[in-house]
Amino acid sequence: MKRRPFAFVAFALIIYSFGASNAGSTEAAWARLATGGYTVFLTHALAPGAGDPPHFELDDCTTQRNLSDRGRQQALRRGVRFAARAVSISRVYSSRWCRTIDTANAAFRVDPELLEALDLVEDDPEALAAQSKEIIEIIRQFRGPGNQVMVTHPENVEALTGIMPREGEAVIVAPSRKGGSEDAPDLDVVARLLLD
Repeated sequence: MKRRPFAFVAFALIIYSFGASNAGSTEAAWARLATGGYTVFLTHALAPGAGDPPHFELDDCTTQRNLSDRGRQQALRRGVRFAARAVSISRVYSSRWCRTIDTANAAFRVDPELLEALDLVEDDPEALAAQSKEIIEIIRQFRGPGNQVMVTHPENVEALTGIMPREGEAVIVAPSRKGGSEDAPDLDVVARLLLD
């Protein structure tokens, strides 16, 4: 019985320190973005279901899995987070899927540059490797001003960084100073930022 208060206090201290650590890393991530020159990977907002219907067409949103009302609100909130921090975004790219285009448009109030290399490729490692190479080259060439955002699919972010992002998580990258690794060739993950 006498150990319970101590256990509770110890648990509370662990939770507090975890929260303080997360808050510190969040502030550090925003501070990095304030300096500019980074690439931010975002995945599309909530689009209920899995995959797309058979025989969907990229130029016909009615044939695809699209953002729900909640997904559109998520996308808007993501943009508000960047605006509230006065983070400069100079370029916005998107895959050609409607759910990524709509996420980029709602968040950043621009028509994104469509980039085939951000398209979803399932079960085709060679195609994904070719796409990754193109994306890495765009990231290498980017110097600012501001930051660039690439709205894509979770599988693409994982292929590029070795990280499967959580829903609403921004993965901030820069060209690798060490030449990359097998899991994340030529890119350094400099921060992760939960926006939702």
